[in-house]
Amino acid sequence: MLSSRARSVVGRVLPRIASASGPSARLASTASQVYQRDDPDDGNKIVVEMNGNDERSCTKTYLVADKYTKRAVIVDPVKEHINRYLGVLSYYGCTLDAAIDTHTHADHITCLRELKALTGSKSVMSQYTPNPYIDHYVHDGDVFRIGGVDITLMHTPGHTRDHLALYDGEHVMTGDVLLIGGTGRTDFAGGNASDSYRSITEKLFALPDETIVLPGHDYRGNTKSTIGEEKASNPRLAGKTEAEYVHIMDNLGLPLPEKIMEAIQVNAAAFDDDKGDLPLYSHLAAVRQVTPQQLFDATKGEGWTDRLAVLDVREPAELEGPLGALPGAVNIPVQSIVSRIAELDPFRCTPVVVVCRAGIRSTSAAAILTGLGFGNVKNLTGGMVAYREAGF
Repeated sequence: MLSSRARSVVGRVLPRIASASGPSARLASTASQVYQRDDPDDGNKIVVEMNGNDERSCTKTYLVADKYTKRAVIVDPVKEHINRYLGVLSYYGCTLDAAIDTHTHADHITCLRELKALTGSKSVMSQYTPNPYIDHYVHDGDVFRIGGVDITLMHTPGHTRDHLALYDGEHVMTGDVLLIGGTGRTDFAGGNASDSYRSITEKLFALPDETIVLPGHDYRGNTKSTIGEEKASNPRLAGKTEAEYVHIMDNLGLPLPEKIMEAIQVNAAAFDDDKGDLPLYSHLAAVRQVTPQQLFDATKGEGWTDRLAVLDVREPAELEGPLGALPGAVNIPVQSIVSRIAELDPFRCTPVVVVCRAGIRSTSAAAILTGLGFGNVKNLTGGMVAYREAGF
């Protein structure tokens, strides 16, 4: 159900969406090219792309709903379009069970938390996400059910480490790892071209050829493709070896997304998007790294805290969660570092390793500390997720 605040928003937005009749006209005021599956005589699913011509980022956001129970999920919501989503939910009479981000976005700010506040929905992301405010961290192969619709969550790293694709038996929402006639870049935010190739060729291309591909972006006015079409004609993949694909991806020379500084750190590092200055991308890229093995070796035995400081920048409640905390670590959440910097003054001349859930917030924190004059700051690569996966 929508909250009173959400109903107020819908009252302003819905008339613009539903002023025309018919499935295509319904969204004409907000989109001229959308994918829409809403045939009352065909199956039990409603699948609608809700952003249409998002000219800035060409991002696509999908509503997937059970036609009969009216339970729904939204995939990859964009904060600036939240009013539109509330209107579409109301038009179809749907209750939003969950909002899912396929990965940590670098080109727009998500609205998982805002949708939760307005609708009571749960937020869902990969177990590898750095986002600390997720209700359900999911694993490869997990199945999310909405009414009578099952959505299989597939871990498809490559564009980012935490990337998911969503398969409902008819469609696959590929996020940014597989696009129509292309693939998502792999040159930042934990991307890896070899991982991308294997995610696509070994997982997505293993789906039936008739599976409808719904990408997270499109820059050419396309609305859908199929797995068979992408196998046969995608210029980055068709007939290409992994080595050839890696060479292509490593030489794209693309500019960074326009809102990368704001988006990554708000989406992943839990910074408020209207407070303070964020570290520059060049500062984040300059942060030195330590592996889980190196940190484990450095913290063995008695007296290690005399020669090394470990700063955990997660929220206090996270330390009580399944990833636990490192004994001897100092806990100051990333958003409180500047206001509590005096507590870290004793470590200005001591090596500092910063940790968080997945290594993103800690990278921001390490850049902040370096900018504040701390001379020997490093980040734990992959955060506590990687540390526990390494068996420590």
